[in-house]
Amino acid sequence: MAMRQPNLTRRNLPALLVAGPMPVAATQPAIVLNDASRLSATPVFRYWSADASNEAAFLARLRAELRDAAGQRRPVAVGAARHSMGAQSLPRDGTAISMRGARLDIDRAARTCRVHAGTRWSSVIRRLDTEGLSPLVMQSNNDFGVGATLCVNAHGWPTPHGPFGSTVVAFRIMLADGTVVECSPTRNADLFRLAIGGYGLIGIVLDVEVRLAANAMLQPLQEVMPADAFAPRFIAMANDPTVGMIYGRMNVSRADMFTEALLVSYRAAPAPRNGLPPVAQGGMMVQVARSIYRAQIGSEAAKRRRWLAEKRLVPALGTGMATRNRLMNEPAASLAGRDPRRTDILHEYFLPAPRFGDFLAGCRTLIPPAKAEFLNVTLRHVLRDNLSLLAYARSDCIAAVLSFSQEMSAEGEADMVRLTQALTDMVLGLGGSFYLPYRRHARPDQFARAYPRADEFRHAKRTHDPHLLFRNALWDSYLGT
Repeated sequence: MAMRQPNLTRRNLPALLVAGPMPVAATQPAIVLNDASRLSATPVFRYWSADASNEAAFLARLRAELRDAAGQRRPVAVGAARHSMGAQSLPRDGTAISMRGARLDIDRAARTCRVHAGTRWSSVIRRLDTEGLSPLVMQSNNDFGVGATLCVNAHGWPTPHGPFGSTVVAFRIMLADGTVVECSPTRNADLFRLAIGGYGLIGIVLDVEVRLAANAMLQPLQEVMPADAFAPRFIAMANDPTVGMIYGRMNVSRADMFTEALLVSYRAAPAPRNGLPPVAQGGMMVQVARSIYRAQIGSEAAKRRRWLAEKRLVPALGTGMATRNRLMNEPAASLAGRDPRRTDILHEYFLPAPRFGDFLAGCRTLIPPAKAEFLNVTLRHVLRDNLSLLAYARSDCIAAVLSFSQEMSAEGEADMVRLTQALTDMVLGLGGSFYLPYRRHARPDQFARAYPRADEFRHAKRTHDPHLLFRNALWDSYLGT
């Protein structure tokens, strides 16, 4: 069993202060886990990094952990890289399990693969690349676990597609009593709908079968336009059958926020004579991009320079051609900050395209006065999710991923709470919703408005997990009442 002892230093003390007191049993050494926010320090009773190389032993160990936790009435939560930001993968005073794995079986005829839930997307891409294949939909970065992607029902920038769940053929899941069942749209369909986007509250996803796409060489087309003209153009391009991937960006300096937009769409291009190049990561250019990105903190001039570089300098450097796999093969850590006094926080909102202009106007009013530094917005296209009970895309929508740098202090946290709740009220008033893997700053009434089927999910969970073995901070904050 791996243990992580709390280390009270100037670096992590603000996070512990924000997280509040962390009582643990006097006889149990303190094990404190955190997530990507570094603001979710959480005491757990036991932490286990699962080794799935021997499946029989792996399943036996999982069942033993579940029996022990149930007997002691301790919660259980499973994670992978723990890139959530509000302890959605952490069970307070419970059993935390980290999934790791490397098994991947490809069915070329069906163009699907079955992959262990703990396998990171970087490993999936490397293997698929050798077969000329690519994930159909995945998160925009490669350092997440496949099972975690299913549990948060993430989306990416391939178009036109719904969230990841729309590409899932089947998966196996271990329920609270240790039973392993196969789920698909036609087999145990209720569990299928619950577990996709269910944040690990239904059971432990063991492996996932997903649909694939052909890898291909892609060439970008970059367009700069007034921000208020972005939504109709973006939707038209996203539904163009020749477009395979698409995203948008906007300028973020306080004085001229969201006045200009950049739309980048990718179409198939001829492959080189010697075949597609093997997948790689960005190398030196990623380091340059990181330096430009981090320089924005505390500098409005740097934000303007970064925008100028993105819309003019980057296109001038080359064709931008890359394989589909190459575009997906960057870790989230590539832009991460290194200042121990600050942390990067994401928000994500989903807007009906006709109300996108109103969203921009609301952001121009609400974001500039905040203490947090606004660093980036990335815009994606997501088709309606007709599957998950906790669906965030209840109609075809534009997803806006907002990135902030926040001080790791009580003042910084209070500022972020105010901003999040104000933005959420604005988005809900426009018929939109917000994503749940981030900080749990939304009020319960806001959660209820964004996720109207939450009661149905809550009751179904209690049917499959009557003793509420699978619990995390998301359940405790919004669903456990």
